Amino acid sequence: MPDLRLVAPAMAAWTGAWLAVAAPDAGIPAWPTVIAIWVAAVVMLVALVSVQAQAVRLPRATRPGGRRNRVLRAVVRWCAMLLIALAATGLVATSAAVALEARSHSPLAEAALSGSAVSVVVELTAAPRAMSAPWFDGGADGATTELPQRVEGRVVAVDGIGVESVPVTATVDVAPSKLQLGTTLSFDANAATLPAADAAAFRLNVAGDVHVSAPPVWLAWSGALRIGFAEAATSLGGDGGALVPGLAIGDTSAVGDALDDAMKASSLSHLTAVSGANCAIVTAAAFALAGAAGLRRGARVLVALVALVGFIVLVTPESSVVRAGAMAVVVLIALAWGRPGGGIAALAVAVIVLLCVDPWYARDYGFALSVCATAGLLLLAGPLARAMARVMPTPLAIVLGVPLAAQLACQPVLILLDPALALYGVPANLLAAPAAPVGTIAGLIGCLLMPLLPSVGFAFLQLAWVPAAWIALVAHAGAALPFGRLPWLPDAAGAVLLVACTALALWLVLDRSPRVRVRAAAVSLLLIAVAVPVGVSVGAPTLGRAMRPGSWDLAACDIGQGDAVLLRSGGTTALIDTGPDPAALRRCLDFLSIDRIDLLVLTHWDADHAGGTSAVVGRVDIVIHGPLDDERSSRARDPLIAGGAEAIEVTSGDRGLLGDARWRVLWPEPGAAPGNDASVVLDVETPEYRGIFLGDLGEGAQRRLLAAAPIGAVDLVKVAHHGSADQSEELYSRLNAPVGIIGVGAENGYGHPTDRLLELLEGTGTAAVRTDRSGTLLLTADEAGFSLWTERADEDVGARP
Repeated sequence: MPDLRLVAPAMAAWTGAWLAVAAPDAGIPAWPTVIAIWVAAVVMLVALVSVQAQAVRLPRATRPGGRRNRVLRAVVRWCAMLLIALAATGLVATSAAVALEARSHSPLAEAALSGSAVSVVVELTAAPRAMSAPWFDGGADGATTELPQRVEGRVVAVDGIGVESVPVTATVDVAPSKLQLGTTLSFDANAATLPAADAAAFRLNVAGDVHVSAPPVWLAWSGALRIGFAEAATSLGGDGGALVPGLAIGDTSAVGDALDDAMKASSLSHLTAVSGANCAIVTAAAFALAGAAGLRRGARVLVALVALVGFIVLVTPESSVVRAGAMAVVVLIALAWGRPGGGIAALAVAVIVLLCVDPWYARDYGFALSVCATAGLLLLAGPLARAMARVMPTPLAIVLGVPLAAQLACQPVLILLDPALALYGVPANLLAAPAAPVGTIAGLIGCLLMPLLPSVGFAFLQLAWVPAAWIALVAHAGAALPFGRLPWLPDAAGAVLLVACTALALWLVLDRSPRVRVRAAAVSLLLIAVAVPVGVSVGAPTLGRAMRPGSWDLAACDIGQGDAVLLRSGGTTALIDTGPDPAALRRCLDFLSIDRIDLLVLTHWDADHAGGTSAVVGRVDIVIHGPLDDERSSRARDPLIAGGAEAIEVTSGDRGLLGDARWRVLWPEPGAAPGNDASVVLDVETPEYRGIFLGDLGEGAQRRLLAAAPIGAVDLVKVAHHGSADQSEELYSRLNAPVGIIGVGAENGYGHPTDRLLELLEGTGTAAVRTDRSGTLLLTADEAGFSLWTERADEDVGARP
C-alpha cells in the first residue's frame, strides 16, 4: 500500500501557491494572507500539543486499546496532517510574497510605469526558443530574416546598478547559437509589467543593439555540447534525425511542424520532453559506474548527484526536468541515509520543495503534467497491469499498463489545453514506448562522446536514429488514422467530468466485489457520461459541414455580440478575435473544420473580443495583441501561452506574412493605454483582395488613425464596434469598401448596428453583411469581387448562393 500521508500537504501547498502568485491580480494583499496562514499553523500546533498531552495523561490501564485512546490517536494524526499542510502552505505563500515584493520594488516597475527606456543586463536561465511564426518578415520589402528568439532570464543590473533579480522575457534578433544557459545580454529596453500570475515579471522590448557575453565556464560547456549534438543528429536526415536530440536531451528545435503535430495527435510528444525516465537513467548509470569503481555508498550517491546536476544543465532546467531532478535528489538522499526512497512520498516532498523555491510552478502546465504522469505510474500502473493480466499475458499487461496509467492521469490536465481525447494515444505509446529508452540511452551516450571520440559518438547517434525513426513513423501513422480526436467538454467542467468518468471506470476494472446490478448501473452511468459530451461535440458540427462550401477565403463566425473572423491564405489560417463564448467559437471552428490557428489577433481585451480564447488553447502558434490590461489580459493570454503559443505585443508598423497574404498593423501607436481605442487595426493584402479590420475603434481614434497611417480604398472592411454610432464618416469614405462585415448579436440591447452606421455604409456603397441576420458568413474572393454564402437567408443581402 503506497504511503499517501504527504499527498494532502503537497496538494495544500500547490493550491496555496496557485492562489498566492495571483493575489495581486485580484487585489488581495499578500502579507496579511501569509500571516493568517502561519497563525492558523500555530493554533494547530497548540491543539496538537494539547491533544498529545491528554493522551499521555490517560491512566495506564486505558492506554492500549480503549475507545478514548483510539479517538485521541485519530485526532492526533489529523492534527499532525493539518499542521504539515498549513506549514507547507505557509512556506510557499511566504516565498510568493517575498518574490512579489521584489517585483513591485524593482527599478523595472518604475520604468514600466513611466514608459522610459532603461539599460538592462539579463542573464539567461533557459535555452532560447525560435518564434514559431515563419510568416514574420524583416521589413517593408518583405525580405525574410532569421527568426527572432524568445529568451527567458533574470535581470541582474538596471542602468549599471546591481539589483535583486526578477524574471523577465524578451524577444531578440540574435543567433540561437549565442543564446545559451548563463549567457548575459546587455541592451536598452522598454519594460512592460506582466500580470502577477505570469512566471515572468516583466516583458522587455529591445530598443537598439544587443550585446552578448558568453556564459561562465561551468555553464558554457553545455551550450557547445548541445549545439554540436543537434547539428550531428540533424545530418542523419529525416524525422529520425530531428527526433534524436529530443529523445536524448529534450532539444526539439529541429522538429518540424508536421512531425510536431503528428506527435501531439498520437500522444507521443512526451517522449521528447526530458522527465523522470531520463533522470533515472542518468542517476542509475552514474550510481552503477561508481559502484563498479568500488566506491562506498555515500560516494556513489555524490557521484550520482553530480551527474544529475550536469544532466540538468545540459538539457536546461525546464519545469518537468526540475521536478524529475528534485525527486531523484530526494531518493538519493534517502539512499545515503540507508532508508528506502522513491514512491509517492518522494514525489510529494519534491513538489513541496519546488513550490517553495518557485511558487509559479503551480501554474505551469508542464510541471502539472510531469507530476500527474509520475503519480499515475506510481499509483495506477501496477493495479492496471494486474487487472489486465486476468485477460491477457502478464508481460503484455505490464507493457500496456504503463502508458495507460500515464495517459489516464494526465488527460484531465490535457483537456484544459485541448478539449479532446486522443483515441490512439495508448496504442501509439504501446508501439513507440519500447523504442524510446534505446533512442534515449544511445543518443545520450553519443552526445557525451561526440567531443572526445567523434566517430564513436556519431555511431551511437546512428544507432539512436533507428528507434527515433520508428517513433516518427508511429506518430505519422497514428495521426493519419480517422477519428483519432474525440471532442470533449472544455475547461474545468470537462476536466471534472473526465476525472469522474476515469474514477468510475477504474472502480469497475479494479474492484470486482460489487454486485451485478451495481456494476450494470455504474456501466450505464459511465456510458451516459461519455455519450452526452461526445454527442454534443460531434453531432451538430458533422451536420453543418455537409451544408457549407469547402472553399472560402474569409469567414465571420456567428458567436453572438462579438467578433470572430477567420482568414485563410496559402494553407495558413488567422483568427481575429474570439468572441465572448468559447462554446460558440468552438462550434464555428468545428463547423469550418479548423483545427489549427497559425496567427491569432486579439484586438483588445473586452470579453466580446477575447472571452472565447479557451476554445483555441493548444491550437494557436502565435498571438499578437495590443497593450496589456492587467488581469483582463492575463485571463485571455496566459492559457494561450501555457498551451504553446508565442505572445507578442504589437504597435503600428509591425508587419508579417500569412501564407500568400501580407499584413501590417496600422494601430495602436506605442504607449497607448488599453481599451477600445487601442484596438489592433490590421491591414491585410492578399493576391485576391485587400481588407481592413477595425476592432472597436471609436470615431476619435479613427480620425487619429487617418492622420497617422496611409489608408486607401479596400475591398472589405470589418466594421468597428459592431456597428455602433461612434464612427468616422471620413474613414469609411476613404476606405470605399464594397463589403462591410458586422459581427453583432441578435437583440443585443445596444441597438447595434445603429441606423447612423447603416446609413453611413449605404452612402459609401458598402453592402453590410451581418452575423445577427445571416449567421456564419463565408466569403470567397474572385475576379468580380466576393461570392457570399450565409448560414441563414437575409433578405437585405439575398439568399445564399
